[in-house]
Amino acid sequence: MSIENISSNKSFDGWNKQYTHRSAVLNCEMRFAIYLPPQASAGETVPALYWLSGLTCTDENFMQKSGAQRVAAELGIAIIAPDTSPRGDDVADDEAYDLGKGAGFYVNATQAPWNRHYQMYDYIVKELPELIEASFPVSGLRAISGHSMGGHGALTIALKNPLRYQSVSAFSPISNPVNCPWGQKAFTQYLGDDKTQWLQYDASELIRGARQFVPARIEQGNADQFLEEQLKPETLTSAANTSGYPLELHSHDGYDHSYYFIASFIEEHLRFHATHLQK
Repeated sequence: MSIENISSNKSFDGWNKQYTHRSAVLNCEMRFAIYLPPQASAGETVPALYWLSGLTCTDENFMQKSGAQRVAAELGIAIIAPDTSPRGDDVADDEAYDLGKGAGFYVNATQAPWNRHYQMYDYIVKELPELIEASFPVSGLRAISGHSMGGHGALTIALKNPLRYQSVSAFSPISNPVNCPWGQKAFTQYLGDDKTQWLQYDASELIRGARQFVPARIEQGNADQFLEEQLKPETLTSAANTSGYPLELHSHDGYDHSYYFIASFIEEHLRFHATHLQK
């Protein structure tokens, strides 16, 4: 698997870079960003945090707006930010912002025309980590995090693969997509009308039935404009109470759904992950 570097910017003595590559899983050209902390340039193999962004985002939003590089450099953690969907002229799309390009929802689509390209679950879990670990001084110690749609993706991926990730966190995640408009729309298109197939991508349902626990931290702003209709964090706490899942959910007055919220608490998340990546 070959990759092509398209940008490089030094940041806190590490390097923020963008690459393109051909994805066999998604059947298209893909782009990802990676922050390599200074320890990687010094010959160390470093653990990795995979960041999954939300609706309409690309690989650039988190890297440019979160301010994560300073703490990642201190802690010696690489950050990998993939795109949020397949891209290209022949990739199926929709006029709405919450379906198609920029809205992959981190599932493996089973319905046409989406199933030809929209295999984001396999891309994040398998293909991309294999590419990263073969191309950079990045170890198999992984954590995963994300925002909104990406928070949904991070939680479901970690819950379904508890031995692949040391920890998981999320900002303002879509917590119960089978019961919110964003999730119902996307899952109907990508997965079909059989709602039993939706449950495998619902964090609340997965936590309710969990038998292996990945340390998890959730951050939620109480002034989030999507809180009641789309995000429903109370479903996570209810499910965790049922299964005994050790879930940390932190609520914050006045904070909304924006990257200002993420930038305010990303340091706490990176330090949370570092604790588990160093075990």
